[in-house]
Amino acid sequence: MKYYSTNGSSPEMSFREAVIKGLPQDQGLFFPKEIPTLPADFFDRLPSLSLPQTAVEVLQPYVSPDLSPEALRQICEEVFTFQIPLVEVEKDMYALELFHGPTCAFKDVGARFMSRCLQAFTGKDKRVTVLVATSGDTGSAVANGFLGLVNIDVVVLYPENGVSQIQEMQFATLGQNISAVAIDGTFDDCQRLVKEAFTDPELNKARNLSSANSINVARWLPQMVYYFHAWGQWKKLNSNATEITVSVPSGNFGNLAAGLLARQMGLPVTYFVAATNRNRIVPAYLETGQYSPATSVATIANAMDVGNPNNFPRIQELFGANLESLKEVVKGFWADDEEIKGTIKLVHQTTGYPLDPHGAIGYLSLRQLLPELHTSGIFLETAHPAKFKDSMEEVLGQEVPLPEQLKAFLGKQKQVTDLPNDFAGLKLLLMQEHKEGTL
Repeated sequence: MKYYSTNGSSPEMSFREAVIKGLPQDQGLFFPKEIPTLPADFFDRLPSLSLPQTAVEVLQPYVSPDLSPEALRQICEEVFTFQIPLVEVEKDMYALELFHGPTCAFKDVGARFMSRCLQAFTGKDKRVTVLVATSGDTGSAVANGFLGLVNIDVVVLYPENGVSQIQEMQFATLGQNISAVAIDGTFDDCQRLVKEAFTDPELNKARNLSSANSINVARWLPQMVYYFHAWGQWKKLNSNATEITVSVPSGNFGNLAAGLLARQMGLPVTYFVAATNRNRIVPAYLETGQYSPATSVATIANAMDVGNPNNFPRIQELFGANLESLKEVVKGFWADDEEIKGTIKLVHQTTGYPLDPHGAIGYLSLRQLLPELHTSGIFLETAHPAKFKDSMEEVLGQEVPLPEQLKAFLGKQKQVTDLPNDFAGLKLLLMQEHKEGTL
């Protein structure tokens, strides 16, 4: 498989080259040159396949020949070690629980897969620095996925006071090969600084930079796997049903882009919902035809506080930048904080199910849209409710216990470097650390 840039002016690369480079030089996004169609018998077998088995069949065309079938199988068995269950919340409404991994967020899938790929491709002789921006869950998933790997350093940029306390503890207390940098700005500022770093020749030469945001194909592609897995579980429960809508809480839009790629491979999902908080750039585009990135707004669903979604060009690539074709498949929806809080409280009172703020938006979108779409619905529960402990307890009026994965980070000492919203400062820090060998 070859990968080209969505901006069209960088050379094509193999999967291995695209993973290591992270971002094309023209600041586009790597995109597969071909989208394979899965055979009909795969969908017949899907309800009985394990997660690793599903992953191997879905991902093999995208990683060949850089990863052999055996190497891919080993990686998938290392990555997909936790359950991703489909839970019925109410009639014809299901939650896909993506929070049973090591950091209790859906990004454990992509981060762990990428870490194994990068380790396989770089070996023991070439040191790589993974530079990543986070609005919450990416930082913890990437940091824990790469923790302790030989010759791979990770630098996590995050907006100061812009992530929850437990999210920060998950990447800012690790030490070893993980460094945390708090930026005096928004998540969009952090993304911009990462992009500037990738286009700086001196810095790239010194640090051999790679990205672990969802812009990296090894972070993005494995997210397809749980859409296939969800459909297989749904069919096992509803053997005669044919129509399904999947609502995806969206910030940077890599997760939705992966679902739409899965659909083009043959996954029979009727509709997807681009469900956002007040940062409603894409729902507004679907409604008006005007794509207008804006400064991000802070909300209770902080991992979705993105005003300029990095992965949206991949969605446009999938639909040939044809808005009408996109609107036939993708429905837009957004909710403000009060609607999110009200939904969390109501669902907990009526069903006992604890929605996290992001999943609440997905649930609410289906409640409003399914009557006109006439399908069953799946919404993604992208993070454990306890990762938003203060907000959840305020809404529910009761304690939200921490799972063991999150308890492990409490009481540890933070190790954070504070920087202004300025690329010169970030470059200076990275160059100094390179010279001093502190990473």
